[in-house]
Amino acid sequence: MSNDEVIRLNALPVELLRQRARLPFRVLPDIPAVLDDFANSLLDEIRTRNRRGEPTRLILPVGPVAQYRKVVEISNRERLSWRNVHAFNMDEFLDWQGRPIPTSHPLSFEGFMRRQVFERLDPEIRIPDGNALFPHPFRIDEIGERIAAVGGIDCCYGGIGYHGHVAFNEPPLSRWHRISVGEMRNSLTRVVVLGDDSIVVQSINSAGGCSAAIPPMAVTLGMKDILAARRIRLYCAGGERHRAIFRLSVAGEVTVDYPSTLVQGHPDAEVVTDTATAQPIQVGLR
Repeated sequence: MSNDEVIRLNALPVELLRQRARLPFRVLPDIPAVLDDFANSLLDEIRTRNRRGEPTRLILPVGPVAQYRKVVEISNRERLSWRNVHAFNMDEFLDWQGRPIPTSHPLSFEGFMRRQVFERLDPEIRIPDGNALFPHPFRIDEIGERIAAVGGIDCCYGGIGYHGHVAFNEPPLSRWHRISVGEMRNSLTRVVVLGDDSIVVQSINSAGGCSAAIPPMAVTLGMKDILAARRIRLYCAGGERHRAIFRLSVAGEVTVDYPSTLVQGHPDAEVVTDTATAQPIQVGLR
């Protein structure tokens, strides 16, 4: 899309955006309602499959994270068992040499999930250690092979990055080597160098704007495993920084420049955001 086309898309009223959208979306009153929806959807997924005596196979993000407090609280209160849940995390930060940061690092996704989610579940309902898997740069195909071994993913949950990354499937950085839409759709778990915009946004969210504190690389699930999930639910709960990418994701042209557009056309995918984020964008000084 040209810059002018992007600006026109951003100015569309919500109902016209909905008519043009190729990826369904829901608009909730505010960000807390969006995060509650995330938590309730994840809990319902586990409840439903537990009642059927079936495993629950999930791809989970770190970002957003606030929904997990409710997930843990309700799981413990309802005695909702995670014993038959298989949780595959989307991604993890790496240091400048492409090595995993320690789980004790304050920005470790694995450390967060283990300490703030899995270990806070009561022992009798807790997910087994072997059922929680994180991508690893030295065992690059392990997570994809495990997803296949358990029968694929029932639901992939995630956020959308400022430039449209899902997991850390970022727009390709090189001006010399172009990646086609087909290649991006079939991308596998891999090591990536983070774009400057991702590092800046992460620093604002997590480090008071100190970009030096953000690890410069990551290991990520590829779009192939994400798009193969039977359901995809993406949440735009970042406020102002999500306004443009929400609109591009649901109604922009499919392009590797905004990888979230590749979710368009999935048979059961949805984006959820809040009323303020969904509003038309007016360009001007404030």
